[in-house]
Amino acid sequence: MNQPRSKKIDVHGWIVLDKDLGQTSTHAVSAVRRLFNAKKGGHAGTLDPLASGLLPIALGEATKTVPFVMDGRKTYRFTVTWGSETTTDDTEGEVTARSDLRPSREAVEALLPRYTGTIMQVPPKFSAIKVDGERAYDLARDGEEVTLAARPITIDSLTLVSLSETSAEFEAECGKGTYVRAIARDIGRDLACFGHVTALRRTRVGPFGENDTVTLEELRELLDGKIDSQTLDDALLPVEAALAEVPEVQVTRDVAARLVRGQSAILRGRDAPVGGTVWVSAGGDPIAVCEVERGELVPKRVFVFQA
Repeated sequence: MNQPRSKKIDVHGWIVLDKDLGQTSTHAVSAVRRLFNAKKGGHAGTLDPLASGLLPIALGEATKTVPFVMDGRKTYRFTVTWGSETTTDDTEGEVTARSDLRPSREAVEALLPRYTGTIMQVPPKFSAIKVDGERAYDLARDGEEVTLAARPITIDSLTLVSLSETSAEFEAECGKGTYVRAIARDIGRDLACFGHVTALRRTRVGPFGENDTVTLEELRELLDGKIDSQTLDDALLPVEAALAEVPEVQVTRDVAARLVRGQSAILRGRDAPVGGTVWVSAGGDPIAVCEVERGELVPKRVFVFQA
């Protein structure tokens, strides 16, 4: 007879997972939820199976703060191997073009300023962008011709870390919607040597960096009590960790009670913000994410676990 499943519990906070190579983002979320036996969870930005690094996973009420992480800046370190372009712009695809040319350091560095600021980028055909309601990668896998329109993205910086005869390593800081595989593809085309991504690691997402990360193996060791004086909960960052780049407003418990009920509250104080998005706390507890409108706090996302 099958053992009954244990009842899922309310778990609230962030796990900044250092995702392994070969693992999908969905599988990573499922693995973390199983370890915590958590009712609810999701991630803040897909990381391809062939990529490693930061995958912020929100549990419980932290899912209400996911947009603030996804909209944050991201940093990647990636390797481009010269000489061939592929259908997927990484090692999984079939080669579509080859070249015997290899770029000099001077040629690469001279090109990089064209890839900073707001530029137009055509996403990879094998991407999650929807075309007539279907994912582009599903259409491409079925052999259909996929044509994606260029769209604006922002790359704050693109730096050449190292260069060899066969490959180059770069570091990029960029905004939401940027495809590193497309950067590699376009650089290879511009240098007439072609290229595709052969290694990719995400090192920052919004407020989270590599110092915040934990691996699945470390989480399992915490669960099994193999790390002295630490529990699984010690790896959990608070819900408000995602809001580090959002101004905080502290209020009384009476005001907090109004916000939790979905009611607006007058914003008092000489240094009170006059507009924009803030997160509200009372007695050290996160209460809500609010918009400041006409001198009032208007709740947009309320954290019910404190109600």
